[in-house]
Order: sequence, then C-alpha cells, then structure tokens
Amino acid sequence: MTKLLEPSKRRSAGSKEVRIAADTAQRTKRQGRSASSALVIGGLPRVDLLPTEVLVDRRQRAGVRRAWLGVVVVAVAVGAATVLASATAMQADSQLADVRQETSTLLVQQQQYRDVRATETQSELLRAAQTVGGSTEIDWQSTLQRVQNSLPAGVAITGVQIDSATPLEAYAQATTPLQGQRVATLTIDASSPTLPSVPAWLDSVKGIPGFVDANANSVTLDSSTNVYTVDMTIHLDEDVYDGKYDTKDKS
Repeated sequence: MTKLLEPSKRRSAGSKEVRIAADTAQRTKRQGRSASSALVIGGLPRVDLLPTEVLVDRRQRAGVRRAWLGVVVVAVAVGAATVLASATAMQADSQLADVRQETSTLLVQQQQYRDVRATETQSELLRAAQTVGGSTEIDWQSTLQRVQNSLPAGVAITGVQIDSATPLEAYAQATTPLQGQRVATLTIDASSPTLPSVPAWLDSVKGIPGFVDANANSVTLDSSTNVYTVDMTIHLDEDVYDGKYDTKDKS
C-alpha cells in the first residue's frame, strides 16, 4: 500500500533536493572550468559531492595555517636576532674585560717605575732649562783671545767691559742709523807704546766670529809713561753664541 507524504515532509525533502542540486551545479561549474584548462582523455570520472561549506572551511583553515606559519617564522627570526645580539654583547664584554685587565697590568708596571719616570721628567726639565739658560752663552775667553791676536804686536789689552743679552731680556739695539743688530758689546782698553793706526786696528778685528762693527772711542797719551791708550767698542751678533747647550745640533 502506497503511503502519501505529508506536505511539510515534502517541502523539506524538496528544499534538500534544491540545495543538493545547487551544490552539484557549483561543483560541475568548477569541474567545467578545470576541464576547460586541462582536457583529460580516458581519465576516470570524478564527482565532488562535498558541500560548499566544507570547501570554504578547508580554505579558511589553510589561510589560518599560513598565518600561524608566518607568526612562527617571525618568532624564530626574532629569537635568532636576540641570540645573535646577546652573543655579540657577551663578546664585547669579554673584550672590554681583557682591555681593562691589560690596562690594570700596565698601571701596575708604571707604578713600579714611578721613580724612574719622575727622574726622567726632572732631567728633561733640567735639560730644557739648561738649553734656555745657555742659549745666550758666549765663550768670552776664546773671544778675547781672538781680539788680542788681532791687535798689532806690542799692543796689550788693559781693560775689558762686557755687555750681552740674557735669556729673559732682549738686547737693546742702537738708535742711530747704519748700525747692525747686535747681541753683545765688547769695550776694551788697549795700550800701545807707539801711536796706533786706528783704521788698521778696526780692520784687524773684523775676523772675530759674530763681528758686526767696531769703532775707536778715544786715543790718549800718558805723558808720564809715553804710552798710548785706545778705547775701542766692538759689537757682536748671534754668531758669537757658542751653542754649547743647543740640543738641536746634537740630535
């Protein structure tokens, strides 16, 4: 006996059939698109009977997996960078500790030779002071000997007056024209039994080191002894310095 379906059951069965037909049409459409791109001859017929909701859910799950994979990759990269930075910092700290240790060792060694360094410093200061102090030193003994040798025979030096520059004060220069720069002045008194030839005397002293100029201030005769006395002034420049403490020439 045939049993008639109720209207509600008919409607539910009809809606289910409509949904299945729509899913089948979509799958057929997709299969048609794939078939249009690649035609397979002799292949096995396949039909995707899964609902569309299942396919959408699969695509969403695949997207979520890709997102989590990106998060994992970023986390691994951040972790690797952190580890590398930590290793670099540890290496820098180790190098800094080594440098500090070496510095401490050098300081200890310097303390051992502290007295030697102080002595060297004092020696350098003394040499510098000696160089400055002796920069204007003149060997007057040899200079006077050269002056004596330049005088004519029978003439003797009876008096000497010396004026020279000092390391702390520049030598006063002449205010009259046609006089050269000088660093020392040598004034001598010489006695002669005969009337001296003043021009010859002035020419004879030109060979003295550092000679600038010379002039005879006066020539007098002592009537009691018949001896002539000549007062002569000689100006000398920087070439008269002996340079005994000049370290530049010795280095």
